[in-house]
Amino acid sequence: MNDPILASFLEHQYHEGMALAARSDLLELVPLEPAPYQRYIVRLFCKGLVYRNEQVMEANHFEVGVQFPDDYLRRIEPAEVLTLLGPRDTFHPNILHFWICAGHLIPGTGLVDLIYSVFEIFSYTKVTMTERDALNPNACVWARENRHRFPIDRRPLVRPQPVGAGDPEAGEKAVRQASASRTGGAS
Repeated sequence: MNDPILASFLEHQYHEGMALAARSDLLELVPLEPAPYQRYIVRLFCKGLVYRNEQVMEANHFEVGVQFPDDYLRRIEPAEVLTLLGPRDTFHPNILHFWICAGHLIPGTGLVDLIYSVFEIFSYTKVTMTERDALNPNACVWARENRHRFPIDRRPLVRPQPVGAGDPEAGEKAVRQASASRTGGAS
């Protein structure tokens, strides 16, 4: 790779994406080819919908290909960036065959933002219900009639952290605060 700015961007995306995957029970992130990684497989183990045997039913495993083309920081073609790998019968207004519409993307949209976008689509947290804005008009009609089911998966992408888990001094601070409240503010 001859572009040091893109290489730096890709390195940052790798670290941010792997950190997100480490904090999630619903995400597996697989970088492809040698570093700096321009392609990933995103595996989401969340509830979403598929259309099989002429009925809408739940599924719990979805895969998306993410690719950062060489000119990704200057221009974006969403169909080049996100590709549904499976299941092919995923049922959502923003998905048709292997195309995924994740909304308005700008050049340089980060990997973590892309992962959150597709997670919100599969879990039906993000739903387009007007046919003129959707890839799958039949899914729009179904979505309007079934709003009460959304989101399909209510679990967060990232595990909730215990109080103070992100702050190594949080335990000590909590003890000081508790002590201060018992002694009337003196610590």
